[in-house]
Amino acid sequence: MARMNVALQELGHAMPNYKRATLQDEEGPEPAGDGSASPDSVEVGFRKGPGTLLSRLASRSQLELVLCAVAVSLALLLSVAVVTLAIQYRRDPSHSTCLTDACVRVASKILEALDTEMDPCQDFYQYSCGGWIKRNPLPNGRSKWSTFNSIWDQNQAIMKHLLENATFNSSSEAERKTQRYYLSCLKEQRIEELGSQPLMELIDKIGGWNITGSWNQTSFMEVLKSVSGTYRATPFFTVYVGADSKSSNSNIIQVDQSGLFLPSRDYYLNKTANEKVLAAYLAYMVELGTLLGGTPEPTRLQMQQVLDFETQLANITVPQAERRDDEKIYHKMSIAELQLLAPAIDWLDYLSYALAPLELADTEPVVVYGDTYLQQVSDLINDTDRSILNNYLIWNLVQKTASSLDQRFETAQERLLETLYGTRKSCTPRWQTCISNTDDTLGFALGSLFVKATFDRDSKAIAEEMISEIRAAFEVSLDQLDWMDEKTRQAAKEKADAIYDMIGFPDFILDNKELDDVYDGYEVSEDSFFQNMLNFYNFSAKVMADQLRKPPNRDQWSMTPQTVNAYYLPTKNGIVFPAGILQAPFYARNHPKALNFGGIGVVMGHELTHAFDDQGREYDKEGNLRPWWQNSSLEAFKNRTACMTEQYGHYTVHSEKVNGRQTLGENIADNGGLKAAYNAYKSWLQKNGEEKRLPALGLTNHQLFFVGFAQVWCSVRTPESSHEGLVTDPHSPDKYRVIGTLSNSRDFVEHFGCPLGSPMNPDLSGCRSWPRAERSPAPVLTLHTPLLHPPRHTRPHTRHPPQPHPQLGAEHGRQRGCSTPKTQLCPPNPDVLESGTAQCPLRCAPRLRRAGQRGPRESTRAKIPLLLPNNLPEMEAGGHPAPLFPCPLPVQLGFPIHFCWDQRAAAGTLVPSAVGGCRRVYLTIKSSFHLLQQFLVLRGVGAGGEVGSGAVGG
Repeated sequence: MARMNVALQELGHAMPNYKRATLQDEEGPEPAGDGSASPDSVEVGFRKGPGTLLSRLASRSQLELVLCAVAVSLALLLSVAVVTLAIQYRRDPSHSTCLTDACVRVASKILEALDTEMDPCQDFYQYSCGGWIKRNPLPNGRSKWSTFNSIWDQNQAIMKHLLENATFNSSSEAERKTQRYYLSCLKEQRIEELGSQPLMELIDKIGGWNITGSWNQTSFMEVLKSVSGTYRATPFFTVYVGADSKSSNSNIIQVDQSGLFLPSRDYYLNKTANEKVLAAYLAYMVELGTLLGGTPEPTRLQMQQVLDFETQLANITVPQAERRDDEKIYHKMSIAELQLLAPAIDWLDYLSYALAPLELADTEPVVVYGDTYLQQVSDLINDTDRSILNNYLIWNLVQKTASSLDQRFETAQERLLETLYGTRKSCTPRWQTCISNTDDTLGFALGSLFVKATFDRDSKAIAEEMISEIRAAFEVSLDQLDWMDEKTRQAAKEKADAIYDMIGFPDFILDNKELDDVYDGYEVSEDSFFQNMLNFYNFSAKVMADQLRKPPNRDQWSMTPQTVNAYYLPTKNGIVFPAGILQAPFYARNHPKALNFGGIGVVMGHELTHAFDDQGREYDKEGNLRPWWQNSSLEAFKNRTACMTEQYGHYTVHSEKVNGRQTLGENIADNGGLKAAYNAYKSWLQKNGEEKRLPALGLTNHQLFFVGFAQVWCSVRTPESSHEGLVTDPHSPDKYRVIGTLSNSRDFVEHFGCPLGSPMNPDLSGCRSWPRAERSPAPVLTLHTPLLHPPRHTRPHTRHPPQPHPQLGAEHGRQRGCSTPKTQLCPPNPDVLESGTAQCPLRCAPRLRRAGQRGPRESTRAKIPLLLPNNLPEMEAGGHPAPLFPCPLPVQLGFPIHFCWDQRAAAGTLVPSAVGGCRRVYLTIKSSFHLLQQFLVLRGVGAGGEVGSGAVGG
């Protein structure tokens, strides 16, 4: 077979996870005279002529009046647009705003998603996604709706069009199989005619089911081999062929725990919290049993026994949070040793059947993940009645295949899903269900059609360049890790260099011969959807067996090209970004780089960081599981990740805590990915210069980067689905993927000016992992001005060296000919400040605008936290308070400003909120011109300001 055959074995585990008023008028009377209409009649109301306007309007037809109204409306809209652009152009003399169609469209979408009433330093997720959440109620039949789901729906619509096209005439047999499979799924009438017959015949073929009739009481191993080996169900355990973690150049048989139908062991063991789910699951089991021929009461009794057995399995199943150390759960042994470990199964017989026609001996090596589980499941099998084991095995087959039967089975499943995930009656059209099934089965052939129709080949080169930039930024960050020793650092850089990236799609899908070879041997009929599904299970089992004696294929993909996702595979040290995710909002060629780096750039950084998370770090650059970290660095890493586990463990959804241990790897990847992508964006700016800003948002491009990142994760979800995610998903909830990551980012804190102690800048110093995302307090700024009333002590403050403010940049630190910077970080206590006059005047900013606020800048009302002393000093002669600043504050107010009067220094000092001897009031500035000169005086607020509450904390 072709090199990509190996990809088929993982298709079942692919990750496709991630919408006028008219004016009706009566006709007027016929016009006087000859009734001829003037050629200028469309200009009625705008030209001088005989008669009144009303009489002239009355002389026109309804159509003429409608056209007239349309023309007037269009003219007005055009005039408004021209005026708006002219104003924008006049206010932006440097033409730093992007006004292309693409920029206007994306700015509109971003603005729609924002909740500008929310302070970004209080809840950045609500600020970024509040508008999106309001405009995107959860669709019927969905337990979650997000940008991922939206893109996947778009991709599905494209694939539907391709497969239903009347002119479909592919030269690839694999693509023709794809269409036949899809059409067989659409033939609902045929599926209804067959009813439950196909599955009942299959059960009889295997040996019967005690629930529906007679069964072979001596055929435990035969039934296990058929259910698990031929039809790929996973009772008790799962068996697959894949790269050996400790010898990644060879494939090996692998065995792991499995066997639960519900999403997590927690549903079985936490009976009180999941009482409704367990009742719905039992009802589902009983309904399917009766649909297949069982009588209600005996079926309920036996299904309760099966549920009790699954509960026993759940009790010995190891939680995912405890399986994060691959080194500890990896156990390599021979089949003979496996037989001694779990004697209830004839392992040589079972594996020889599952991997036929290969010949196996009891010396064949096997990797077992969870030896204790297999030992306990063997004991459980030996202690359980054979009728219960038979019912459990056939139930695994039933629940795997029932979705391919008639509407009765689908309705039963919907009732269970409503309880389990909170979905309402599904409105999902049949074609969407069939597209998903086709993607699971012939995903690469379907991907061939999708890529040829949609994928921009230039995107692949651009994405590869972005990965190189992010990789370089990541490696630079390694040098900043003071806790990592040099030997480990060098090995980490080598591993980062060796990461193999795959973009868009595997090349073989565009070669008809190679594509056909992949699916050679898979028979597809347009008339039998159920049989097509069974044929695929059998086919994929043979494909898996074919890989055991072959080396792993580095170009293998386990995700189809149309999937909206990405992944990192540690045994290959490879990252994959399918074509499905290389589109807006993650990526678009005509979007600002800030958005592309904040979208797909963070995704790339995320997957790259997985190579160094708590699991990925165990694999070396060749993909082998081995210890390559020095002990000192390893201990330091564990200390930092422990802090992150604690941080995320404090987040809650509906009063239920996030499992910080279960989500640790993804949280590390989120934090590291953001840092790498942002550093890569800064490097891009250094090479290419500043980008034009998007209109109407009031965001710098640096702020836009973080907003773009956050809006990728906008989502809505049912409470039931949220619970399921908390107990099963290795990712944190979307809200905390934003809040947790950004609250650890020094760059975010600086660009949004979040004060220390605010929700988005909590005191989590020391909670760092990989790469370090250092924290800093909120930006503080001392402005030195010519003092009208200089203090007695004027020696320059030298305790803290002057530095440019991080938002202003070095060019704002000095003016030409100046010897003293006009911005400097000030100490946390103003009582120790002793400042002299500046030697240069301030450069006055012409505009003031709060970050994220809409409307013209000059008319913006910026609410500024203001700190004044409890006891103001006496004024000089004349008794009139003097203004502190001769011109507006030379910064955009993208962050809170705390103002405190220092009795020994007449300079205005911006300091952290925790200032002794100061009380806080609020000042609303109505104009940016002569800010503080007009409104701020020593004894209070002038006529132009509004004083708010004096409560501390704002």
